[in-house]
Amino acid sequence: MDISTFTAREFNQDTSKAKKASLRGPVFITDRGKPAHVLLSIEQYQKILGLAPSIVDLLAKPETADIDLKPQRIENMSDIADFE
Repeated sequence: MDISTFTAREFNQDTSKAKKASLRGPVFITDRGKPAHVLLSIEQYQKILGLAPSIVDLLAKPETADIDLKPQRIENMSDIADFE
């Protein structure tokens, strides 16, 4: 994981460079020499929060475009749970 630092001016002048750098690791944005903001990829952010991707997120990925998802239909929900 690479950590990058951009001044606020550098960030404003080349946001695409900062976004690309955030794919490799956190990008610190400084204001008057002090860290003020951190730019992360969504994957890094979700990892920090401990969020697992939803089924919608997983199926939205390009590599899952060819998956033919046919979930099994449940006719009677009461058959699933046995409360004895």
